[in-house]
Amino acid sequence: MTGAESHRTETGRDGEERAAAYLAAKGFTIVARNWRTRTGEIDIVARHGALLVFVEVKTLPAGNVELLAHELDERKRRRVVETSKRFLVNHREYSNDYIRYDVIVVDMPGYPDIYHIENAFWETV
Repeated sequence: MTGAESHRTETGRDGEERAAAYLAAKGFTIVARNWRTRTGEIDIVARHGALLVFVEVKTLPAGNVELLAHELDERKRRRVVETSKRFLVNHREYSNDYIRYDVIVVDMPGYPDIYHIENAFWETV
């Protein structure tokens, strides 16, 4: 891993830590972090009452809205949705929960340090 890749990985991990702490402070229970399949990963799975939230975290200290849109293109959203379906197959205890897909953006200039976008996308992507 190069120095730039290592820095990006560290920045991403820090952003995910901060996002998880933010959700916990808002009353969410963190169910899983970095849940992976061969085809995708969910950064954070959190629960709030009967709501199960699949969260994509983007740490963009030099980003903007256009970069965020590029990072969350249709292919990425579809991958998150498909991975969430796998999660639900493996974790039937959440089968009666309502599902939501959120994005948390960390450190993007011009926005709060932690910017939570609820219902950022849905399954019909």
